[in-house]
Amino acid sequence: MAGLEIDLGPGGGTRAESVTEFTRRVKAVLETGIKPGWVRGEVTNLRLQASGHVYFSLKDAGAQVRAVMFRGDAGRQDTKLREGGQVVVFGEASVYEARGEYQLIVRVVVEDGVGRLRREFEALKARLAAEGLFDKARKRVLPRLPRAVGFVTSPTGAAVQDFCRILVRRGWRGRVVVLPAKVQGEGAAAEVAAMIALGNDPVALGLELDLLVVGRGGGSLEDLWAFNEETLARAVAGSRLPVISAVGHEIDFTLSDFSADARAETPSAAAELISSGFVAELKRLERLAENLDAGAADGLAAGRERWAGLADRLRLLSPAAQVERGGLRLDDLANRLEAALARAAQTRRHQLALVAGRLAAVSPARRVETESQRLLGLWKRLQAASPASVLNRGFVILRDAEGRPLGRAAELASGARVRAQFVDGEAGLRVD
Repeated sequence: MAGLEIDLGPGGGTRAESVTEFTRRVKAVLETGIKPGWVRGEVTNLRLQASGHVYFSLKDAGAQVRAVMFRGDAGRQDTKLREGGQVVVFGEASVYEARGEYQLIVRVVVEDGVGRLRREFEALKARLAAEGLFDKARKRVLPRLPRAVGFVTSPTGAAVQDFCRILVRRGWRGRVVVLPAKVQGEGAAAEVAAMIALGNDPVALGLELDLLVVGRGGGSLEDLWAFNEETLARAVAGSRLPVISAVGHEIDFTLSDFSADARAETPSAAAELISSGFVAELKRLERLAENLDAGAADGLAAGRERWAGLADRLRLLSPAAQVERGGLRLDDLANRLEAALARAAQTRRHQLALVAGRLAAVSPARRVETESQRLLGLWKRLQAASPASVLNRGFVILRDAEGRPLGRAAELASGARVRAQFVDGEAGLRVD
């Protein structure tokens, strides 16, 4: 470091301290600078030594400190230290040089009020539970749609305001009767129990309630202690009406929570619990209304469609409509008759043509014409094969004396007279 001179030898400069020297200096500052005082905390790491000294630590949610109580001081204490106990101790700060740790030298130990109350709470809870006061079989079912709710609480506290605000916000329809009572301090448990009794008496109250809520806002264990007293726990369990206990915050538990028919973490949560059935029913009615609207719309549409069908049928059954349909049918029949007559005439013409063809095939004139054509053909064929035709082709016909045609040389005799017929005449010839 700039400007810092360290001289480890004899002479001038800054001399380095040993750990022991430094620790002693810290010890002197700590022990003279911090005055003895009271410290509250929870006992942990408790250890009793054979020497009679007691070693432990005190802790809370944020820190812890080592503590020691020497044998002489330990023997004079009325409060016995125990693991997890809440105590208030009187002592002074000190430094244990061997380990360089600071610690609290405890001279006096007294039991913390919170610890005492917690032990009383656990003891009373165990006794009432053994009696069956907290059994689930004793719990009554909360009304789903309460119409009148009694709230036993301080009328000036924030709990009743939060409770009513939640009910209004959720649209709950009902009546809230505030049964005023002290919720803290001496006599609070008795007042709350008296208001529970009043809520169960419709004649004295002038109103029939459906449900009771017992509660208040959060606070310390001492603030909430009235709801841990046996009188109030028994009053809650003995109520004719179902009871919701709504005391403190989410982490707070009281005996009235265990003896009630239901527990709400806060008064606001109790309001939500009470109105939950109403909200669910309201949503169900909204769905039913939507379904009813849809059903009515569908029914109206179906009715309109049916009405339109009936109107069409009525129009079809009217005289004018029947006359119109008759005219249409008459035109249709006329068209069909005309088409049928045309098809019949065509059929008759076809049949006549067939008969005419058959008659023509068997008539005399046709036969005469056919025979004439046949004879003409025969004549033409005959003409082609006649002697004249042969002569025209350059041939000669020889005949004997009787005029018979000679077709072979063997029929000729030497010296016989024959006649030769040419195309242009005849000549007598002698056979050589």
